[in-house]
Amino acid sequence: MRNSTQGLDLCTMAEKGKYIYDWPRPMVSVDAIVFGFFRNEAKVLLIQRGREPFKGKWALPGGFVGIEEELEDAVERELAEETGITGVPLEQMHTFGDVGRDPRGRQITIVFMGIATKGLTKIKAGDDAAKVRWFDIEKLPKDLAFDHNEVVEFGIKKLKKLTTENAENAEKR
Repeated sequence: MRNSTQGLDLCTMAEKGKYIYDWPRPMVSVDAIVFGFFRNEAKVLLIQRGREPFKGKWALPGGFVGIEEELEDAVERELAEETGITGVPLEQMHTFGDVGRDPRGRQITIVFMGIATKGLTKIKAGDDAAKVRWFDIEKLPKDLAFDHNEVVEFGIKKLKKLTTENAENAEKR
């Protein structure tokens, strides 16, 4: 686990009143957009939410970052808890933070993107995910939870750009 607090105990700092401010602060979460290729068809991994808000809606796996948790650790934990998938290399893709994206309050999410290779695509719903499923990127459920329609669209564009660049580089060899 990564720890950049250099020995500082953040919970103790909060209990003692150090670095506590009077104004509201946003919540921070992470989401994982994971793609897989099945018979050369690109698919994206979604969970069906088992809890409110948006209970029953499809969404990206993700959740809140713990107070002493690094972003990379949080996204790996959420992906494993909700889908059973581990070992997929993930990189920060984009940050989404439109006001009103989450009915629970001001929410900023850092989205990580990864491509699950053969052997890393077996899934099992867990934690607050009622179901987990691979969806064809051309046949996605309508009206995803939160702003995940926008997030998935952004991720698909990035995936298509990466696959086009990789194909062009392969042709040059």
